[in-house]
Amino acid sequence: MPDAMTDWNDLSAFAGLEAVRDQVEGAIPAAPVLVPEEWPEPVLPGTQTTPEIPADLLPTWSGAMVQAVADSTQTPPALAFMSCLAVLATVLQRRFEVSPHGSDYIEPLCLWTVSASPPGTRKSSVLGSMLGPLVRWEKLHADRMRREIIRVNAARALSKKRVERMLQDAAKAKNSDERDSLRDEIVREEAEMPDEVRAPRLFTSDSTPERLQVLLAEHGERMAVHSDEAGSFQIMGGLYSSGHANLDVYLQAHAGSPMRVDRATRAVHVDRPALSFGLLVQPGTLADVAGSKRFRDSGLLARFLWSIPDSTVGTRDVRRNTPIPSHIKEAYERGIFGLLEGWSDHIGKPKALTFTDPARELWFDFAQEVENQQGEGGRYASISDWTSKLPGALARVAAVLELAEVGLTADEVSELAMRRALQLGYLLIEHARAAFALLGTDAVDTDAAAVVRWIRTEGLEQFTRREAQKAQEGRFRSGDRLDKALDRLVDGESVREFKLIRPGLRPAKAYRVNPGLLSS
Repeated sequence: MPDAMTDWNDLSAFAGLEAVRDQVEGAIPAAPVLVPEEWPEPVLPGTQTTPEIPADLLPTWSGAMVQAVADSTQTPPALAFMSCLAVLATVLQRRFEVSPHGSDYIEPLCLWTVSASPPGTRKSSVLGSMLGPLVRWEKLHADRMRREIIRVNAARALSKKRVERMLQDAAKAKNSDERDSLRDEIVREEAEMPDEVRAPRLFTSDSTPERLQVLLAEHGERMAVHSDEAGSFQIMGGLYSSGHANLDVYLQAHAGSPMRVDRATRAVHVDRPALSFGLLVQPGTLADVAGSKRFRDSGLLARFLWSIPDSTVGTRDVRRNTPIPSHIKEAYERGIFGLLEGWSDHIGKPKALTFTDPARELWFDFAQEVENQQGEGGRYASISDWTSKLPGALARVAAVLELAEVGLTADEVSELAMRRALQLGYLLIEHARAAFALLGTDAVDTDAAAVVRWIRTEGLEQFTRREAQKAQEGRFRSGDRLDKALDRLVDGESVREFKLIRPGLRPAKAYRVNPGLLSS
């Protein structure tokens, strides 16, 4: 090789490109100056932080109440916010629906919300404050109807006794004329018997699927379940039915599908059932009960709007006493009572709200954005069953917000209501990620957690992708599955990807480990 060679161009001209390539690949890079790498606190699988849900996404009087309850109880606004959404749906469902396309596609206005918060986070206080107007409305109507209920029940009891006596007389009749005459009297008595009168019910806290069907039939084809315990999920999981609960009533009532039950012991026919949920539960209990494959595969979990707010326990001021201002509490009750006007008189087809043109375009844009991220490798692939239902759920939310703002005369969902609903939707996506990770039904999170356990067991400061797959080949037979898990760890700043350069070998995909992952 000539002595005059001074650069790669000279070597290329003398010996060709292969010689240059050999020199580059065989070169030992100079030792870099080591500067300590800065790392944030790693976000481990299943421990994602969630954004706050601001009270001002709700209209005036309802948003003010949510913020006041959060301030009074020193709880995240998300707890009162989601409870308020469920309360609004409770008073509006079955009377209203929304038609996003202005065609045959209809969404009923029932909403399913669930917030998970640890013990001691004042869930009962939050729920009690938000449900207050519903309890008082039920009691007011029950008191007003008390004498009428007693009168009708007495009339029905007397009529049943007369029918019973006539049946006995007919059985003893000596001829057909006497028997026919008694039969006609029985028919007339039963036809004239007054219908049973019941005080209106808006919600229950604990009910089996079978009893829920009856409640829907008895109370205008609508009912809600509001509770601060996990009993509803336990019942869904088969608490009273040897582990095989009937989920159909829940799924049909969320969609508004006709319900027909014809069994030896009971018959229930409901044309347009509407069922809302407003649940506040403990994360551990929720994970134990709701994390089953059956719940996920049936689509039950995908119908809930999830809230997993950060707990305020440890940061509360024990000396602080902030009552809910009376004018805010009174405005909230007036608003709920106003939306309940005509509730007992409603019969027939729900009124359908349509979208204004700007609201429809915003909704279409959001729905397309979600759709584009649901496929294989997309941002929402691991929760695509949930995100596929999100545009429809937000159409419901937007209609509920419009009715809460404008009142029962609303005809269209405005652009403002839609913007509020979509802003909420973006926040709820992150809460849903945290929820499905909590339930153990996010397969990517489960795989990522397995990689973290391997890293910690081996005490690794860095590793290659090939090493990770080789060490866990029983789990990661598919390289694509491993890549999703590693991408999740990269997103949470648990690891960082880099190219590992080794003398004489091809560069390898590798990962540096966040020191916090090994020390936590």
